[in-house]
Amino acid sequence: MTHRRDDNAIDDVLEALISNGLEGIGQAMTTLMNEAMKIERSRFLGAGPHERSTDRVGYANGFKGKTMHSRLGELQLRIPQVRDLPVWMDGFYPQSLERGQRSERAFKLALAEMYVHGVSTRRVKAVTEQLCGLSVSSTEVSRAAALLDADLEAWRKRPLGEVPYLVLDARYEKVRMDGHMLSCAVLIAVGVLADGCRSVLGVSVSLSEAEVHWREFLASLQERGMHGTLLVVSDDHKGLKRALTSRLTSVPWQRCQCHLQRNAQSYVPKAAMRREVAEAIRGIFRASKRQEADRQLRLFVERYGKSAPQLAEWAEENIPEGLTVLQLPVRHRLRLRTTNGLERLNKEIKRRTRVATLFPNEASLLRLVSALLVEISEEWETGKIYINMKDGEV
Repeated sequence: MTHRRDDNAIDDVLEALISNGLEGIGQAMTTLMNEAMKIERSRFLGAGPHERSTDRVGYANGFKGKTMHSRLGELQLRIPQVRDLPVWMDGFYPQSLERGQRSERAFKLALAEMYVHGVSTRRVKAVTEQLCGLSVSSTEVSRAAALLDADLEAWRKRPLGEVPYLVLDARYEKVRMDGHMLSCAVLIAVGVLADGCRSVLGVSVSLSEAEVHWREFLASLQERGMHGTLLVVSDDHKGLKRALTSRLTSVPWQRCQCHLQRNAQSYVPKAAMRREVAEAIRGIFRASKRQEADRQLRLFVERYGKSAPQLAEWAEENIPEGLTVLQLPVRHRLRLRTTNGLERLNKEIKRRTRVATLFPNEASLLRLVSALLVEISEEWETGKIYINMKDGEV
């Protein structure tokens, strides 16, 4: 059985190209796709239109309209239908359309990539209109981005291994919930692995209570196989210390020295004292041994006990939390005394999220942040060693 060529279809394709040049490619492709699907149906049924054949297994049953967005623009397709097939046969669906749908999915993934890389919906719309003649709404961009969810979910749940050093941080983004604009916590975990490379271990987004969120996040890292942690580095986030006590019992905690310096300035009574206080605290942090750091801290407390009693009291209680790193090898300390590396990552996230300004739900925020972190983590894991783990000099 052969399908008789539709000369009118070929004429329509040629006319679209003659009349409109390259701008007529979308119309030409629509005609060709519709004709190709009719040929596929004839081959499937074993007979052409109105053809008598002993090989026939069913009958044509009209067409069903479908609009497909593609890189050539909107294609108004007519999908051939069939009827009266034998019970042992599956239904008919054009192979050419399946391949076209894969192309459409690739197009949507391209939209998603633009979105997660910080291109605004307005710019995405302008690009697609210029290249494809399509007007893409913010809803369509969001739907396209959802295609990434399966891969991102697999990345967030991938198995972990030995993580000697764990760095934690949180940032907040605005999410709309039940008609209200709320601050949503984004928790991020970065690990220095046994080979000395950095890796983004995981990310979690939630409106839940701080301690509960941190505890569940840490539990998820452990359930995925994280072990061998020698030190946790973070700022003094609400609920984090209690969560660490619950989930990473006996693992030493290093409070970010950079944040401690900033916090100290809130307790300095006079502006003229700020520089000398900062230098004194910096001297404590630069001590080569813990005993020397403790000695300098005692002198600091004595020095400011009368002129700045609140500062002295705060320092005595909080500064020791920034000295845990002194138990590590000397060359490891510089990398692990602060969360600055993770904060730079947070700045990159902010650069992307400020395009969206307000997320419609937690899932959309998690999608965008995860897509960005995947790329950064891959660069870290395949790049230079962050810490030489073989260097054990204390």
